[in-house]
Amino acid sequence: MDITLNGAKVLYTIHTDIPFLGDFKITQTIVMTWIVMAIFAILSLWLTHGLRLENITKRQAAVEYVVGALDKFVHTNMGLHFDRYIPLVGAIFSLSVFCNLISVFGVWSPTADLNTELAWAIVVFIIITYYKIKTSGIWSYLKGYLSPIFIMAPINVLSELATPVSMACRHFGNILSGMVIGTLVYSSLAAASYALLSLLGASWLAELIVLALGGWLLYRGYTKVIQKGKRKGEKGSKAGKIFGGALMLLAALGLISRISSGVGGAIANVPWLDVGVPAMTGLYFDWFGGCIQAFIFCTLTTIFIRQAAGED
Repeated sequence: MDITLNGAKVLYTIHTDIPFLGDFKITQTIVMTWIVMAIFAILSLWLTHGLRLENITKRQAAVEYVVGALDKFVHTNMGLHFDRYIPLVGAIFSLSVFCNLISVFGVWSPTADLNTELAWAIVVFIIITYYKIKTSGIWSYLKGYLSPIFIMAPINVLSELATPVSMACRHFGNILSGMVIGTLVYSSLAAASYALLSLLGASWLAELIVLALGGWLLYRGYTKVIQKGKRKGEKGSKAGKIFGGALMLLAALGLISRISSGVGGAIANVPWLDVGVPAMTGLYFDWFGGCIQAFIFCTLTTIFIRQAAGED
């Protein structure tokens, strides 16, 4: 089985004669990022429409809760005099979370492209550099690259550039690893589904074992639990019903594969085990992991800006 993971596709190329820049390529990342921003613009207009001071709606209450949580996050990490960066932190966090989550719907996630995270990190790096120069002055900032001796200048430059690179690569690496693991799980389950149905369609013994095991689990799932000779009012476990029904379904599909070669071959080629199972990895890497990475990126943003401003 061939498994391929490709980057963002180039949808259109605009040929230019600009030196050093070359052709301008419109990729999936650019298109999906603009779509996400358009959705956010429409959502913002809807959420902020009809705000009032009394008898607020549930929509306004939800918006005020989110804004209050964002204010608290920035104030906790940066202090009360960095309110100007609340929109920036909120924009990066919401954009990161939403770009991570849209991959659940089978579309390209802009955060799966290193250019997206690198653009955010460069913006943060410019702000950090601005505060360093503002705090110590341009000459003191430049002299810092020669500290403690001038031969350390290349290392100091690399150390300075490591900030945006590490921020971008940390976020991108976690999203990419989730895509790789999800692809491997999906492909492995497809191969396992084909192998299992082919085995059931070729062996009566394997089919009878699966059918008997499924029937037993299904029976245990629907019978009442008996403990110490006393019948309890509790029903059997839901796991027994689910796994028992799934095994009996597999046995039925194997029987169809045995009876009809044409229909059976088509059934065996359907990745039945992929139904619902890969969603578990997506739930962790796209939802939980995506939110965690957005939180870490924004936390580092606030901490680095505060440190550059000399607020330690």
